[in-house]
Amino acid sequence: MTGPAAAPNHGAGAPPLLDVEQIHTFIGEFHILQGVSVQVPRGSITVLLGRNGAGKTTTLRSIMGLNPPRAGQIRFAGQSIHRLRPHQIAQRGIGYVPEKRIIFRDLTVGQNLQIAERQKGDLARKADLIFGLFPDLHRLYDLPGGHLSGGQQQMLAIARALVPDNALLLIDEPSEGLAPVLIEQMMDAIRRLSAHTTVLLVEQNFQVASRLAEHYVIIEEGATVRAGRMADLVSDKQLIKTYLGVA
Repeated sequence: MTGPAAAPNHGAGAPPLLDVEQIHTFIGEFHILQGVSVQVPRGSITVLLGRNGAGKTTTLRSIMGLNPPRAGQIRFAGQSIHRLRPHQIAQRGIGYVPEKRIIFRDLTVGQNLQIAERQKGDLARKADLIFGLFPDLHRLYDLPGGHLSGGQQQMLAIARALVPDNALLLIDEPSEGLAPVLIEQMMDAIRRLSAHTTVLLVEQNFQVASRLAEHYVIIEEGATVRAGRMADLVSDKQLIKTYLGVA
């Protein structure tokens, strides 16, 4: 394998919804991202791949302004966002689902969804979509979040990001800690929601990632090293083994 590859060009006249260009991000004195580039085409599912500690979660957090990059560019829908605060980035139409299924455990499912509204009436407008994707949440609407199973909490975390009008969802490790049957349900839901919003996800489980995503970006030691179509990666066993350690 030779040298880093730039993110792919997905066609003239179709600029990516999200364009991350050579960002460098520090956490304290540690230089975590050292040249990450990601292009996310509209209407697609794109996955960030890489070994543990490669910088995948930091990439999502940099996009959201939670760990602002010191260098590089981030453009969303053609507009620069890398100098904005997290709430300003969210208002532009980016939803973020962090790892560890962060929900309000003492609030009901309904209350968790209601507080995600950006404008009054968002939940009512999105109810058919949300409960069509996650019927369990409709059934459990009045149950405290802390009483949900791990899979149901993950569904709730994703559903909250769907309440406002978000053109892009960043989802970190959606399958982590879920039983195989729940992983299948989660994959189906993400596939169906991608018909309504573009998705950029981090997924450590390569089998899940390869079945979900149309495009991939591989990050190693804080830098983008490969990017392209998932169908091409799946057929390149040596590339998978080299960067992901998957036989």
